[in-house]
Amino acid sequence: MSDFLFDEFDSISSKQWKQQIQFDLRGADYNNTLIWKTNEDIDVKPFYHPDEFKELNKTIQTETSKWHICQTIFVADVKKSNKKALKAIERGAESIKFIIPSDTVSIKDLILNLNLTSTPLFFELQFLSETYINSFSTILNKGNSYIQTDIIGNLARNGNWFSSLQEDHQKLDSILKQTNTISIDVSLYQNAGATIVQQLAYAAAHVNEYLNHLNNNDSKTRESLQIIFNVAIGSNYFFEIAKLRALRLLWKTISSEYQINSDCQIFATPSKRNKTLYDYNTNMLRTTTECMSAILGGANIVCNLPYDAIYHKTNTFSERIARNQLLILKYESYFNKINNPSDGSYYIETLTNQLAEKSLELFKNIETNGGFLKQLKEGTIQRKIKESATKEQNLFDAGKEIILGSNKHTNPNDRMKHELELYPFVKTNERKTLIEPIIEKRLTEKLEQERLKKED
Repeated sequence: MSDFLFDEFDSISSKQWKQQIQFDLRGADYNNTLIWKTNEDIDVKPFYHPDEFKELNKTIQTETSKWHICQTIFVADVKKSNKKALKAIERGAESIKFIIPSDTVSIKDLILNLNLTSTPLFFELQFLSETYINSFSTILNKGNSYIQTDIIGNLARNGNWFSSLQEDHQKLDSILKQTNTISIDVSLYQNAGATIVQQLAYAAAHVNEYLNHLNNNDSKTRESLQIIFNVAIGSNYFFEIAKLRALRLLWKTISSEYQINSDCQIFATPSKRNKTLYDYNTNMLRTTTECMSAILGGANIVCNLPYDAIYHKTNTFSERIARNQLLILKYESYFNKINNPSDGSYYIETLTNQLAEKSLELFKNIETNGGFLKQLKEGTIQRKIKESATKEQNLFDAGKEIILGSNKHTNPNDRMKHELELYPFVKTNERKTLIEPIIEKRLTEKLEQERLKKED
């Protein structure tokens, strides 16, 4: 292996490649024919070359082979949820995320017989109560357990604070003394139609609101702070890999300014935005590639989305299939063997740097104009996401953005009206809210509603 056989060949520059391609195009314009522009205003070229780089930076420090398979469980019944968690771990899940709707849930009963040392547990509370968290704080010290608290995410999603700005932040301060963990809900922005650049910039501005608050209050909490980014992964395969890598770059930049821990956890789940009611089995193909993007991008925790999640209640079969997709990726496709295989890819490195630069520029603009909370209250964030979502929707409606089984290669014999256990469409918000909430919406909703009306 000491003989480098290719050293006897002259290297070919990117200029020479481009000249050859231009010759092969026989008069067609190189830029118009082979370069396409994305919604992020990034030009995608037909090839990438090492002479375009001064050096290749190591953008992620994590080991992508060490990702965990997670299963999400909504806790409607404590005993059933505990039993379900134990069975999920027995069948391959390596971590559990519990969604807890009220403070009547007994954490002691919920985690009965779970190995807190070997199994990371995530608790997403749909309420804010420092008393409740304090009641099981001793559990958190026994292993890898995390309370996911995001008061700003709740405001963005629902339009209201849990109580009020001041009271929510006071409770947050008390909670952080016990948990040292803040969760950032980035998935909301993706599922609502934001571009990748917007998702990254809003994630940065979102977390920066917390850091500004802590910077003015509790330096001890800030120094030991753990950040969890909850991210939704779309179907743009290489861009989604680059998105997670760019997110780590952004966090490294922001955390260095505050002189705090630059490590963060990324909790990744497939997007709902491109999931379909009709020809629903194609959702399994989408979630497979999305989970692959998450793994290669460096997600710490990957939680798959069942193929029927948008219209069926929780069921054992679809959850088993979703978990098995991850098990196949990990143990049959060897996604647990190689660390950071996307390192050194000229294409992915270019995308990572461009996404990081563009999102950092947008983040600075948000901060210059008063910060994330101010722009949420003014409706600027909501308006920008709507503009991006409308642009993407128009492309889908015109058939320029393809979702198979919906606007291309449809099955006219598909019938779904009697399959609906959940309402799969956006519901009109009639509640009075402090700000306009950011609403998640799937691209195929209008088309599906029209098809349901025409069913026999």
